[in-house]
Amino acid sequence: MISKLAVVETSVVGSGTRIEEFAVVRAGAELGNDVIVHPHVVIEDGVVIGDGVEIFPGTYVGKEPKGAGATARSLEFDRRVNIGANCSIGPNAVVYYHVTIGENTLIGDSASVRERGTIGERCVVGTHVTVGYEVRIQDRVKIVDQAQVVGKSLIERDVFIGPGVSMANDPLAGTGDFDEERIQGVTVREGAMISVGANLLPGVEVGERAVVAAGSLVGRDVPADKMAMGAPAKLFRKINRSQGGRERREG
Repeated sequence: MISKLAVVETSVVGSGTRIEEFAVVRAGAELGNDVIVHPHVVIEDGVVIGDGVEIFPGTYVGKEPKGAGATARSLEFDRRVNIGANCSIGPNAVVYYHVTIGENTLIGDSASVRERGTIGERCVVGTHVTVGYEVRIQDRVKIVDQAQVVGKSLIERDVFIGPGVSMANDPLAGTGDFDEERIQGVTVREGAMISVGANLLPGVEVGERAVVAAGSLVGRDVPADKMAMGAPAKLFRKINRSQGGRERREG
């Protein structure tokens, strides 16, 4: 069903798909079967949406990056977005061009996903989360409300990033002339957990299954299976995981 009040310029609309009033779907977009496009959604050309996806009101898919003369970074991107089957995109989210999102992934309310990024399958990108440019997020990652994943970061599978986590990628904090080679994203390895309100500085790597405690300031790498805590963070103890998913921590 396509509302008479919607603007639908594409001819590629699957069976059972519903486009509600005041939505705009541009020519060149492709919508699969059983897609739901709620009111006031904008879907640009080059966007491919898989079967069973639901996009809530006010969301913009296929936003073109704009520097507006205020940014020094070159904005290079392809005019494409691929959203896998059975994803849910919350109200007022913004998905830029040159983004791929895997199947069964939730993009929360007012989240922002910048260009040249990938998000894997069965991920959660929570409310007001910002995902910077050239970020790679693997499968089954959970990023909770108001966290920030800085540009050029790598988040491996099964990582948990708690609410209010912040990251940085410029060692000069933007005080010098922009140099792409200087920019260092954060790497979080498989199974690691970053707790609420932690801050990770440029180039930091958090090892497999490591834990960063709440409110920590991390300026150096955290080895696998270690806990870091404090400001500045120090290695606190080794983490051993016993059977049944429970953790045993030893000094």
